[in-house]
Amino acid sequence: MPIAMLLHTDGRHERPGGDATVTISHRYTPKEQLKQHTIRADIVVAAAGIPNLITADMIKEGAAVIDVGITRVQDPLTARPRLVGDVDFEGVRKKASYITPVPGGVGPMTVAMLMKNTIIAAKKLLRPREMDALPA
Repeated sequence: MPIAMLLHTDGRHERPGGDATVTISHRYTPKEQLKQHTIRADIVVAAAGIPNLITADMIKEGAAVIDVGITRVQDPLTARPRLVGDVDFEGVRKKASYITPVPGGVGPMTVAMLMKNTIIAAKKLLRPREMDALPA
């Protein structure tokens, strides 16, 4: 389930969520309009694929920032490729109460959940009748 739906869903559904007001912005939303949303947010999830799109001036003091974006850029000092996220980590970390790094933030969790779902799918394929009786 997409993170926006998980955060938005209330407790009266099969999978209870955060019961939060969720705002979704497009990667082409003008930066000033984007800032109007992010500066008020308690949680910012950035997944646009635009390096350093979210800067410190766009984040409310104490917000939680989850950086899902990952882009390979050339390091200006070493001329070697490196991975960066959608959030200016060094600037935003001074304001955020929590921030995920790139690399090493949400990536390992993504891999873990992919492995879990692969095992569940394999078990269902091998033993379909038994798996229907097990809770998810």
